[in-house]
Amino acid sequence: MGSQLNPYIAFDGNARQAMEFYHEVLGGKLELGTFADFGSSESPDADRIMHATLSTADGFTVMAWDVPERVPYNPGTNVALYLGGDDAGLRDIFGKLSVGGTVAMPLKQQIWGDEAGTLVDRFGITWMFNITQRQS
Repeated sequence: MGSQLNPYIAFDGNARQAMEFYHEVLGGKLELGTFADFGSSESPDADRIMHATLSTADGFTVMAWDVPERVPYNPGTNVALYLGGDDAGLRDIFGKLSVGGTVAMPLKQQIWGDEAGTLVDRFGITWMFNITQRQS
């Protein structure tokens, strides 16, 4: 197997809820492991998520963790998750992810010909969408 590049999202105690939500929206297989599961049962972070992976039939892989108390949690706006393709099902995913969040740019036709939009989900994660339009 070759190398992979996947998003790995840091959360401040709500990784389980976020990943379960993404699992509801995207489907696939969700694996969750707490710090206790990995041998840190005496840690104050024992019940937090040390590693989570969501793998979907569409080939999406999203990973996450809860930042331990000893590590500074600094959410930023310099990273976004990007979903692109020619699948009309992306519109449904956009709608589901936007529930409880904020649509920064509604899905609509852009000057490059594709349909695109951006939202921030209820966990503060930015998602960018680009739905390729068929050329006539």
